[in-house]
Amino acid sequence: MWSRRSTLAGQLLVLQLTIIVIVLIAVAALSLAQSAATFNRVEGRRVAALAEQLADNPLIRAQLDQPAPGAALPALVQATRTQSGVGSVTVADSRGIVVDSTNPTLVREKLPLGDPSVAHGRSWSGSLRLDGPVELVAQVPVLSDQPGTLGRQLGVVVIGEVSPTLWQRAREGSYTIGVYLGLASLVGLTGSWLLARRIKRQTLGLEPREIAGLAEHREAMLYGIAEGVVALDPQHRITLVNAPGRALLDLPEDCVGRSLTELGVDGRLADVLTRSAAGVRDQVVVRAGRVLVLNRMSLTGLGSVTTLRDRTELAHLEREMGSFRSTTELLRAQAHEFANQLHTISGLIQIGEHDEVVQYVDALARHRQSLDLTLTSRVHDTAVAALLMAKSAQAAERRVRLRISERTSLDRLDPDDAADIATVVGNLVDNAIEACSAFDAAWVEVELRQDSSTVEIVVRDSGPGVAPSLAHEVFSHGFTTKAAEQGERGIGLALTRLVCTRHGGEVAVDGAMFTARLSLRGTP
Repeated sequence: MWSRRSTLAGQLLVLQLTIIVIVLIAVAALSLAQSAATFNRVEGRRVAALAEQLADNPLIRAQLDQPAPGAALPALVQATRTQSGVGSVTVADSRGIVVDSTNPTLVREKLPLGDPSVAHGRSWSGSLRLDGPVELVAQVPVLSDQPGTLGRQLGVVVIGEVSPTLWQRAREGSYTIGVYLGLASLVGLTGSWLLARRIKRQTLGLEPREIAGLAEHREAMLYGIAEGVVALDPQHRITLVNAPGRALLDLPEDCVGRSLTELGVDGRLADVLTRSAAGVRDQVVVRAGRVLVLNRMSLTGLGSVTTLRDRTELAHLEREMGSFRSTTELLRAQAHEFANQLHTISGLIQIGEHDEVVQYVDALARHRQSLDLTLTSRVHDTAVAALLMAKSAQAAERRVRLRISERTSLDRLDPDDAADIATVVGNLVDNAIEACSAFDAAWVEVELRQDSSTVEIVVRDSGPGVAPSLAHEVFSHGFTTKAAEQGERGIGLALTRLVCTRHGGEVAVDGAMFTARLSLRGTP
């Protein structure tokens, strides 16, 4: 429970102190091992030198060469120990029996040999237990120097130094280890406090448990919402994407960590996802047969996060409601037009111009009859004809003349085909009216041609047209040459392209002329 409630500084301190203690234990063990090696090396050389010096003493040779050593041998053994400060001095005869030693319990006992070769005239040094604690000893043979017995082994001289225990070595270095531990703890405490302050500044003052909670909430929110979410790093690599986002953008399962270029994301979609602006709202993009609306937020130094909504179904509903909307627009435009005409007739009557009233009414009747006859004789599908009637009234409100080409010929269509063609015609006519309404004597011409399997739609206007360099972009960006600065405004031409593509056709623009081709799916 304490670890879950502790602060970041406390956790870092405990972690650093644990590491320091482990390192100090390792250093202490290494120091003890090094101390033991140094003791064996230095003291081993010293006791070996003392043993060789003692074995070469003429008095030792003389005493061991006698059947019973005299009183001079014990004095020499004690003097050697006192002067050198070694732990023990022992002398044994040629049979390996101790004849004198600073340890009285060894006298007349068999001398333990570190190596059997010592009994045959070879020296040896190393750790050995004689009678008591383990000692670092040197065993050197005593050889005769007399002419008749030159080289005969007279005995063995042993000099030992008691090896310090592990506890003794540790106690000797305890002060140094304590100082190191104190300094390391102080450095660790200061370092952990500074590190915790830096980390908390970078994590907006959040503790680890709070960061973990935010991460859990983010995962739940990311994979619980129906909208798509895509995160990019500054190099335009995908760092995060949920399942709806992957489906909407038609991305593979292993897309995380790959760049947009590697994934084939380009054009309008790449432009919206990678814009340098701080934020992008309600941008319309067509991707893999879907109409998507994107909202993007930039994160300083981290990249960006974009949410995606699928507007395809809504676009389909708008297409299906096109005929109803066209009828409504027709009635509204006609009501407005009739109101203006009635006001004109009323004014003529009030000023007594009755003949002018008759002529005015006859002119209106001829114009309406001409438009009705043109539509009914060339466009036999009622949905498309009603749409064109509505667009004619709407264009008239904006001082734009809508005319039907003499080459127009369209039979009755399957309801689904008629709805799609009405969508394309309506969007292209709206675009044309928008493009030319600001100019004098503006006009829009619609031409519909049909054969056994396709319908071709041509819409021309008197506007300035689209620049050749933007001929392809216009179906993604709508009316603007910059990336989605008009938000929803570009959905009309994007939807037109989508409908044509689904019908196995295409849409293109050449200046002020839009041409769309659609294959018919059914027969009336």
